[in-house]
Amino acid sequence: MEILTSNLSLFPQSNSNFFIPYPKIGKYMAKEEFVGEYEMRASKKMLYPFISSASGLSQWFADDVNINNEDKTFTIIWDGEENRAKMISSRINHHVKFEFQDEATDDPNTVEFVLDINELTNTVFIRVTDYSEMDGEEAQDLWDSLIHNLKEIVGG
Repeated sequence: MEILTSNLSLFPQSNSNFFIPYPKIGKYMAKEEFVGEYEMRASKKMLYPFISSASGLSQWFADDVNINNEDKTFTIIWDGEENRAKMISSRINHHVKFEFQDEATDDPNTVEFVLDINELTNTVFIRVTDYSEMDGEEAQDLWDSLIHNLKEIVGG
């Protein structure tokens, strides 16, 4: 059996353009996208205020949520820490997308809520897309818990 060898190195020593992807540590970790779909026993019209308004979000999503009426910035408070977010996309009774403001990065965290209905069964689903530093398992646990809170409030 002949073993073929090459003069090419997998890890060049002198090429400054060479990049090895790795998750960053601390505040600058690599981001992941989590997508979860949850069946809800409530109408899209009933659910929309819970995903789009400060008062609705503060009931299930965070410890408290306030909105600055001048620049429409949401202040979302978790464990005493304030986080600022801007609603960058919305459509009544359909979807809302928030972009979290962080001057330390040009790749901001986002959370999107989409309300959808299965036409065959008339079942309403909420699809959560979370783009952040959380790994898949951590995001799954968090969103399962948050959506459970929402279901308890809306009776779903």
